[in-house]
Amino acid sequence: MPPDLLLATAAILPFLGSIAAICLPGHARNAAAGLAGLVTLASLACIALLYPAASGADPVVWAVDWLPTLGVRLVLRLDGLAWIFAVLVLGIGALVVLYARYYMAQEDPVPRLFCYFLAFVGAMLGIVLSGNLIQLVVFWELTSIVSFLLIGYWSDNASARDGARMALTITAAGGLCLLVGAILLGRIAGSYDLDVVLASGAAIRSSPLYLPALVLVLAGALTKSAQFPFHIWLPRAMAAPTPISAYLHSATMVKAGIFLMLRLWPVLSGTESWYWIVGTIGMATMLVGAWSAIFQHDLKGLLAYSTISHLGLITLLLGLDSPLAVVAAIFHTVNHATFKASLFMAAGIIDHETGTRDMRRLSGLWRAMPYTGTLAMVAAAAMAGVPLLNGFLSKEMFLAEAADNAGEHWLNLALPVLATLASAFTVLYSLRFIRQTFFGPAPHDLPHAPHEPVRWMRIPIELLVLVCVAIGLVPNLTIGPALAGAARAVLGARTPDYDLAIWHGFNAALAMSVVALAGGVALYVAFGRRINVNPRGGPWLMDRLDGGWLFERGMTNLVLAARALEARLGAERLQPQLRILFLAALTAAAAAGVARGLDLAAPGRMTAFDPAFALMWLVGAACAVGAAERAKYHRLSAAILVGGAGLVSSLTFLWLSAPDLAVTQILVEIVTTVMLLLGLRWLPKRDRAIPAPAAEAARAARRRLADLGIALLAGLGLAGLAYAVMTRPAPDGIGRWFVEESYPLAGGRNVVNVLLVDFRAFDTLGEICVLGVVGLTVFALLRRFRPAPDSLERPAQQVRHDAYDRARAGREPGHTAADALLVPRVVMTWLFPFIVLLALHLFLRGHDLPGGGFAAGIALTVAFMLQYMACGAQWVEARLRIQPIAWIGVGLLVAALAGAGSWLFGRPYLTAFFAYWEPPLLGKVPVASALVFDLGIMILVVGASALMLVALAHQSLRRTRAAEAERAAEEETA
Repeated sequence: MPPDLLLATAAILPFLGSIAAICLPGHARNAAAGLAGLVTLASLACIALLYPAASGADPVVWAVDWLPTLGVRLVLRLDGLAWIFAVLVLGIGALVVLYARYYMAQEDPVPRLFCYFLAFVGAMLGIVLSGNLIQLVVFWELTSIVSFLLIGYWSDNASARDGARMALTITAAGGLCLLVGAILLGRIAGSYDLDVVLASGAAIRSSPLYLPALVLVLAGALTKSAQFPFHIWLPRAMAAPTPISAYLHSATMVKAGIFLMLRLWPVLSGTESWYWIVGTIGMATMLVGAWSAIFQHDLKGLLAYSTISHLGLITLLLGLDSPLAVVAAIFHTVNHATFKASLFMAAGIIDHETGTRDMRRLSGLWRAMPYTGTLAMVAAAAMAGVPLLNGFLSKEMFLAEAADNAGEHWLNLALPVLATLASAFTVLYSLRFIRQTFFGPAPHDLPHAPHEPVRWMRIPIELLVLVCVAIGLVPNLTIGPALAGAARAVLGARTPDYDLAIWHGFNAALAMSVVALAGGVALYVAFGRRINVNPRGGPWLMDRLDGGWLFERGMTNLVLAARALEARLGAERLQPQLRILFLAALTAAAAAGVARGLDLAAPGRMTAFDPAFALMWLVGAACAVGAAERAKYHRLSAAILVGGAGLVSSLTFLWLSAPDLAVTQILVEIVTTVMLLLGLRWLPKRDRAIPAPAAEAARAARRRLADLGIALLAGLGLAGLAYAVMTRPAPDGIGRWFVEESYPLAGGRNVVNVLLVDFRAFDTLGEICVLGVVGLTVFALLRRFRPAPDSLERPAQQVRHDAYDRARAGREPGHTAADALLVPRVVMTWLFPFIVLLALHLFLRGHDLPGGGFAAGIALTVAFMLQYMACGAQWVEARLRIQPIAWIGVGLLVAALAGAGSWLFGRPYLTAFFAYWEPPLLGKVPVASALVFDLGIMILVVGASALMLVALAHQSLRRTRAAEAERAAEEETA
């Protein structure tokens, strides 16, 4: 397989696996774990096969046009840096899958966990393999969303919900900042392509937009990597299952910010701003995380704060603006992922087998869990920087850089001391982790009797610990080549000479390391017992540094501010809010017209006066005015008059030779009028016999007068705009261009439909997404009012028979609409197949003649609507399985896949294909791929419209039942 296709396969497999996992039964733990393991291993194999190509001078690239007019391509780019991060994502991911198979309980919905997990794997691969800044931001935000689902996996746990909300709020806000920063970088460089941006370092650093871009990009990176003061979300995220903590918060998600800073280091570093922002925040994070980890009693809490400290160490290295510090940062990123993932898994085993993670209750576990204890001790020693382990090598490189960069700045002067102090703290909490958990008196009063886990549950830890030892003993043979490739990908010609040897002689770094080891042991001997008996887990400052207090305080203030704003601007009734919206829109439109110099008095082309057209519009205006007047007294007649105004609009489209718009308008009028009639039943009755108080009547008159003024302004404004458009020639003949090019370029003679499904198909895709969201929103708002079926305890066949009998007897709720329209129910019922045939006709002819997917979807909705009107909701749903939510999902999926199909031919997204097909007997038939996209539109329109119809019909059924029950009670009382 060519390298570019191998790269694309590795990137797409996790998303396909995620879709497959969610289709598995709820408790298919073995199948879900096997699927996730195969997917991660297959992607890892693809990445491993690409190592020779990725370690070369040129990266492996797979690209396809995404938004070509904006210069945005969908690009996968694999170089040495991306390769080493991809191996971390997939390698540790495969080990976490094996671990999770035995960690998760049988009753847990494990397929859902692995669905989210594989989606996160794909999103992380998308970040490290992105060759385009906009694409990187898309995957960046996707990791925030999926991590929210993973952290809140146990949704019945309040701490999991709070932790997920906190993580999403902070990281997603940082992602929005990153989006703006990426746009600024692309504007400076003239392209969003990563290769172009990386080659524009000098132009970016000299640009006046450099500082805003730097701050915004770092906001995204620092929030994702839990840097101070944004570190508060990481400890709360420990409410996630331990396999997720081992993956997200040691090897992948928190490394995304590190990867971004490494990727953009050649572009953004080398300035005082970079040095002060990144270096200062990195040092503060390193110290705060290490200090906080000392006082944690929860094993995962200790590991969470130690993760924050090590991430601060890596950030500090990147802030030093030294090529050798960049190498040390990459090296420590790999080492930290290995020993921290193994420690999280060991903590999970302890929790799984003993029932607690509180170190004050744990002691002497070595007697019952010697193998797990040995593995945990080796991993903790690597974290502490003990010689002959991988953590020692990268920590020594860090200390060497701290000593070599001592200079005039206070940060450089304090760097060796603070680096040694943070290393001593690391030794202290690592020693406490081992001493308090595995040694001392035998444990007692534990929820479970401690014992070793099953063999397969320890294998991931064993492999990770083996990596720690192998890198520590023979670094040049293990990590050396990959580290060199990653360093070259970041530094290029600036790559320094370095040596990964275990022994570099007696130097400042070794002395600082010895001091840190001895100091950490001394601190534990002096203060270890006092730390263990502290009930709060540390001094008072810990209450302010942990993840809860700061976030909850900020969220509380935000809610209070929102409530104050709502109290000043909000209103219980909808009309005042609508007035504000209309006035804001009118003001903005007027300001835009004035700014553009719109002159409505300028002479333009005028058409001859037609009395018939004027009379038709007088009828429409009379219907509109009558609807406004009758709405005060008789809502049904007002709804009918509104339909009359819509009918005049449809006739206007026909008059102006726009039959496609006329068909769509008349179909929409039918659906909206019937839905409006269903909604009228919810409104309270108006009693004209009881006069309103004088003050209330005066307020109502002023309100109607204000509404009249707004309506006049809006109407006159739209009329003026329409006049300006129709009496002036279109700029550059854009309308003529569409008429002339719709058939040669898109194979369609219906210009309106070609515009929707070809020329501006991306806009249409967004619009149908909005329509689907609107349908789901209406359903969610009315869902709480849906009545429980009164026939749940009866067999389904009896339900259908009872519903049919009630329909024939005229007692089924919902007959009112059919009776009011004076249309026999049998006619409305038998119209169903003919309207379905009409919808199919409109769909198939839409590319050349009036029709299309939207019109066909509305027509099919009318067919369902007639059944509800004729026979009622229960009778219809007993015979038809509409399932509108499934229609929405399928329609959106069909439309999206229709657009993605163009990628297979190397064309931009939603590029249509047109050709002629000559089947037997039929002759030459035009075929356009846009028909599939139009099919998705039709399916989604049916789903969204039917969903709103079902919600309204059930609400009307509920009110009808309540009214019938009230009448029955009155009759019984009488």
